[in-house]
Amino acid sequence: MRDLWQIEDEYFAQGIQRICGVDEAGRGPLAGPVCAAAVVLPPHLEIPGLDDSKKLSDKRRRELFPIIQEQALAYGIAFASPEEIDRLNILQATFLAMERAIAKLQCRPELVLIDGNRAKDFGLPVKTVVHGDSLSANIAAASILAKVTRDDYMIQMSHIYPQYGFEIHKGYGTRQHYLALDTYGPAYLHRQTFLQKYHARER
Repeated sequence: MRDLWQIEDEYFAQGIQRICGVDEAGRGPLAGPVCAAAVVLPPHLEIPGLDDSKKLSDKRRRELFPIIQEQALAYGIAFASPEEIDRLNILQATFLAMERAIAKLQCRPELVLIDGNRAKDFGLPVKTVVHGDSLSANIAAASILAKVTRDDYMIQMSHIYPQYGFEIHKGYGTRQHYLALDTYGPAYLHRQTFLQKYHARER
C-alpha cells in the first residue's frame, strides 16, 4: 500500500500531532454549491483503499465514507452556495466552504493541510500541498467526504429539477446539461457567473 503519511510524518517529527486535511469538490460545475471537508485522522491510521477521491469509483467512495466518519478524530463538511460563488468568485467561495468545514471540527488542529497551491488565513497554521489528495491521508479522506456529500446533494436536487439530469453529471458542463439549458434555461441552482459564455453564445 502506498504510504499516504509521508507528509504528515514530516510534521509529526516536529512534534505536531493533530493535523487536519482539507479538500473541496465542485469548483468546476455550472450548477450547485462547492463543498469542502476537513478531516483529522488518528496518526498512521490505515484505511485500506484510501486515496484521492478522483481515483476511486463511486461505489468505493461510498464504502469509505462511513469508515472515515467513524474512525476520524474529527471531521466537518460545509458548502458555499451558488449565490456566494457568484458574489465572491469561486476561489473565495471555496475558501468560505473550507472555513466553515474547519469551524465544525470537534477539536482544534495544530496544522491544516490544504489541497492545492492557494490558501487563506483560517486562524490556524496552514500549509498547501499540490496534489495533496494523492499524497496526504488526511487530505485524501477529506476529498472523499466532500465528493460524496456534494454528489448526494446534487442527486437530491435532481428530484426538484429533474429536467437537467443533475443525478448524472452533478452540474458539470456536459452535452446533456447544455442541451437542458437550451431547452429550459438556467435554474435557481445555476451559477450565473459560470454561464456567461453560454449566454454570450445565445446573442
